[in-house]
Amino acid sequence: MTTQSISHRSIRLAGTAAAALLMGTTAGHAADSTTARTTSAQEIRPALDIGRLDISPDIQLRRMVVRNASAKGTVLLLHGFPETVLAWHDVALKLGTDYEVHAFDWPGYGESSRPSADRFSYAPRDYANVLKSYVDAAGIDKRNLVIYATDIGALPALLAAIDDPAIARRIIVGDFAPFNRPQYMQERLQGLKDPKSAPAVRAAFNQSRDEILENAFSRGLPAPSQYKLSAEYKADLARGWNNGTLTSADAFYHYYANFTRDQNAFEATLARLQTLVTVVWGEQDIYIRKEMGAELAQRLNAPLHVLSGVGHYPHLQQPEHTIDEVRASFE
Repeated sequence: MTTQSISHRSIRLAGTAAAALLMGTTAGHAADSTTARTTSAQEIRPALDIGRLDISPDIQLRRMVVRNASAKGTVLLLHGFPETVLAWHDVALKLGTDYEVHAFDWPGYGESSRPSADRFSYAPRDYANVLKSYVDAAGIDKRNLVIYATDIGALPALLAAIDDPAIARRIIVGDFAPFNRPQYMQERLQGLKDPKSAPAVRAAFNQSRDEILENAFSRGLPAPSQYKLSAEYKADLARGWNNGTLTSADAFYHYYANFTRDQNAFEATLARLQTLVTVVWGEQDIYIRKEMGAELAQRLNAPLHVLSGVGHYPHLQQPEHTIDEVRASFE
């Protein structure tokens, strides 16, 4: 399935060139006032805005928000590596017909801040604090919030829930490594977990940016399951990788430098996790095998949904399932 191009209404892109992409009728073809008056509320597309939010003196996040004056609840979407907030564009617009939808670039990704590693460690624990600060700064009602978190966003979401069991009504997680089980991880990810080999893996990631951005999303999938990214999203990925002195690969390296510590801390406090969790996994995920998801679901007594023919990025390959999972969480 192709991630659709950005269209159908104007989006304000803070901090990027040209400032706007069109998402609706152009000015030259705008509906006249008579037509506008007869358009029902149900036919009006949700308004999507990309801007910025300060959550601390060192951290400013680029965020995407879909507003809905009659929202039935709030959804927060958390991306993985090497993604940016635009991974959620299509999912956010579709969910925005019923909910207020938020997403943001993690520090080190897209157009969010990239403080030096001596000021911010990029660890899962620090990302958990970023998540909690965002929810507070954005004024989100946690009582009616569903979080969907994948890859590097998932462990921080669960750590945040251990800190604050009321952070959301449900958290949907998948395709990540909650426990220190390197045998279920791709070889290069195992290399990042090992302090001896991690610097070399970091260098290799930085040297192969173009190859990663071109192939990471569908690597290992058979031809019938291959999918493409929109030109807008691919451009945002490339722009966001080197947006500052610290690359997204560098942020990923720092995340892994503290990963084992935070995995062990999560496993040691797993019994304290009270927030409802659903686990979603791509059956064909070659980066983190589905056995990791099966163990997490079993230990949490949580639903496990393994998606046939799907790889590491279900929200891109099968976005309709992501939308259905979120909607089901509000029922």
